[in-house]
Amino acid sequence: MTPRKKGVLFVCTGNRARSHMAEGLLRHIAGDRFEVQSAGTRPSGMSEMTIEAMREIGIDVSQQLSKSVDDVAGHPFDYVITVCDSAREECPLFSGGEQLHWSVEDPSDAEARGVPLMQAFRLAREDLRQRIELFSREH
Repeated sequence: MTPRKKGVLFVCTGNRARSHMAEGLLRHIAGDRFEVQSAGTRPSGMSEMTIEAMREIGIDVSQQLSKSVDDVAGHPFDYVITVCDSAREECPLFSGGEQLHWSVEDPSDAEARGVPLMQAFRLAREDLRQRIELFSREH
């Protein structure tokens, strides 16, 4: 009998960038060791820049769907990882799962911080890649 894969849910506010990047990265880095999904507390569709930033490193996330945490509420997760501070505050509790929080800069707010937009998506991607490589080794 094959053991059940551990479930991982990445959550950000809009499910536009960070959570989608994290979903794609964990699938790429860990192969089929995890069942991975992403969702948003207030989903607003995936950003084209998310798709482009991931394509630059050979990962296709274009078929991932932007969804609400309500859409996955009945699914069992071993890990629920919020990747932005507002999602951490708004994310419902999922029973049985370990809640983790990674504070990753919102690439959509980059221009207000004086960072070129595409560069901000790359920085968020690399921040997530480092965290996911560590997560994958430890779990």
